[in-house]
Amino acid sequence: MKINSYTKTGTKSEVNAPSAFAGKVNRDLLMQAIHVYRARKHPGKSQVQTRSDVSLTKAKVYRQKGTGNARHGAKSAPIFVGGGAAHGPKGVKRVLSLPLKMRKKALESALAAKLSKKHVALADCAKFEKTADAQKLIDKVIAGEDIKRGNITIVLADGNKTSKKAFSNIGRVKTQEYKDLNAYSVYFGGTLVFDKAIFDTKETTKTTKKSTEK
Repeated sequence: MKINSYTKTGTKSEVNAPSAFAGKVNRDLLMQAIHVYRARKHPGKSQVQTRSDVSLTKAKVYRQKGTGNARHGAKSAPIFVGGGAAHGPKGVKRVLSLPLKMRKKALESALAAKLSKKHVALADCAKFEKTADAQKLIDKVIAGEDIKRGNITIVLADGNKTSKKAFSNIGRVKTQEYKDLNAYSVYFGGTLVFDKAIFDTKETTKTTKKSTEK
């Protein structure tokens, strides 16, 4: 499949999609991965005070018999105002996980899904030192991809800190290094603009490995 590619100045052309997008869309695995990532993002810190935590006297409210009232013990019981909560959250964080192979397959599935919706583009994102220059490229991408709403995620080559600072100052634009990419960030990342340097290096490495093996 063809995708749009942009130069540093915003000149648009069509190229073949990199091999990283050649996977198949597995919706069941993708939804499972999203559920795991979403659960891990939840802080799980909600916690209530039980009857042992509240600052109230533990002495018996009144004598056991002869008052005509129900039998009660400490004022800290959940039935009284100011007493501890009976069945509230306990601050236990759920920790779900996926095996490495499933995480990789889920990422491939998310990338393939983005490609099928044509929410993927390539751009030369190397060495942007000024936000103004980065903004010009983003404007060209928005016009070329017909992005009317939603976020744009700039996926940078590992260690490209200069361009990361330039793009981070632009509204609607998020930046992320390629090594940190996962199924969740891809699925909810809006339109993904990948740095060309990512795939130039990877394709060259693959070709070199094959020629060495021969």
